Amino acid sequence: MHLLQSGTDLATIALWLGHSSPTVTHQYLEADLAAKEAVLEHLHDPSSAPTRFQPGDRLLSFLEGL
Repeated sequence: MHLLQSGTDLATIALWLGHSSPTVTHQYLEADLAAKEAVLEHLHDPSSAPTRFQPGDRLLSFLEGL
């Protein structure tokens, strides 16, 4: 995956890994795209207003005791 992400040609990766053809190595390209899609699904809409952290009473009392 690191080779693919760094821009190394798929045929070169296939040769280095001893794959019978670049077609076998193509699964890494598909896995990489699937990983990107999975990450994109978890992103929030940037147009929504960010929320600010509000500490609870327990945390505030702990910090006041320091």
